Amino acid sequence: MSRPRSLLALAASAGRALDRLPLRRSRRGALPLPAPLTAAAAGRSVLGRSVLAGLALGGLALGGVLSAVLAPQLPALAQGTPSLMEFRWENNRDYRKLYYFITDTHRLKRSEYYLLLRPKDRKTAILKLSISIPESFDVKFDPKRIKLCEMKEGGMLSRTRCEKQIPATIEISENGKAIEIFPDTPVSDQGTIGVYMNIFNPYNIGMYQFNALAQAPGDVPISGYLGSWLIQIDPTN
Repeated sequence: MSRPRSLLALAASAGRALDRLPLRRSRRGALPLPAPLTAAAAGRSVLGRSVLAGLALGGLALGGVLSAVLAPQLPALAQGTPSLMEFRWENNRDYRKLYYFITDTHRLKRSEYYLLLRPKDRKTAILKLSISIPESFDVKFDPKRIKLCEMKEGGMLSRTRCEKQIPATIEISENGKAIEIFPDTPVSDQGTIGVYMNIFNPYNIGMYQFNALAQAPGDVPISGYLGSWLIQIDPTN
């Protein structure tokens, strides 16, 4: 029975010693010092903090993973002709974009041009087709390398091509900035047609707007605007 008594005596002595410790003072009165942690309490405190820290880090990591999974992906830029970046000289509501395909967009390279007119691009038959060329498009056109065709529009697995040549007279204006095409007979507004050209690209890179005007059969010889091909010339690699 001596051991329990000695333990009780030690506990009482420790209590009296704590009672004699000095108190911190404040404006509101004495504040007791915090009681020292026992080894078990300290262990529980450290363990609790470790668990909380682990949960916090785990939450951050999970949040990062979910953000990476759920964040919207930016669409990859596709390549093709014409360029995805569209530019036009005439910024008005009357502008109409026409489809085209060229085999090489780099400057000074020989390239085949396919300037298409789909059925939706024209409302009447064509008696005369005119293409205006920008002044800055410094290229010499040869009428022998230009033709009017019934076109086959290409896609992912096939290339745009001239399926059948339409008999026509091709003329170049004196300043070289207009191509005049006179079909032997009016061209129907059914089916896709186009102008094929085999030329060297100009030296200057940039965007060039070719305008298409057509004259319909009738008593009034007036050419109407059909749309524009926006040609992009890139630097050489």
